[in-house]
Amino acid sequence: MATKFFLLLAICVLPMLVNARREPFRIIGKVYCDACRAGFETSKCSYMPGARVEIKCYDRITLRLKYSIGAVTDSAGTYSILVEDDHQDQLCYAKLVSSPIPSCRTLDPRRNKATVILTRGNGAIASLHHANAMGFLQDKAAAGCQELLKKL
Repeated sequence: MATKFFLLLAICVLPMLVNARREPFRIIGKVYCDACRAGFETSKCSYMPGARVEIKCYDRITLRLKYSIGAVTDSAGTYSILVEDDHQDQLCYAKLVSSPIPSCRTLDPRRNKATVILTRGNGAIASLHHANAMGFLQDKAAAGCQELLKKL
């Protein structure tokens, strides 16, 4: 009987304790310029300082925007965004907004957003989350890209 009680207590109380933690989430990611227009990072890619990124969260049912916050990448092409609240059942994405490089402003349709999890209700307790790298496509492929891609 006592074993069942402790099991029930663990199932009911532990999730509440995890969710009671109010430390903000920190989302970190990178933005790159795809010099080869390959659709993924290669040795020819460069990370972009000054790129604008947003995190947007949408209601899972209505898809209405519920939350939005932006940031700009640092000198290493990295962004770090602090998100204060738990966004439970919302669909949240890091999205590219703009590029500071005139020859690299086309959003890569396959790498222009990354799903981010902004809840502790799924059992994850970490506050630091890493988003997948996102990229812009350079207008013209750089010299040496064909050779590089053949090697892959």
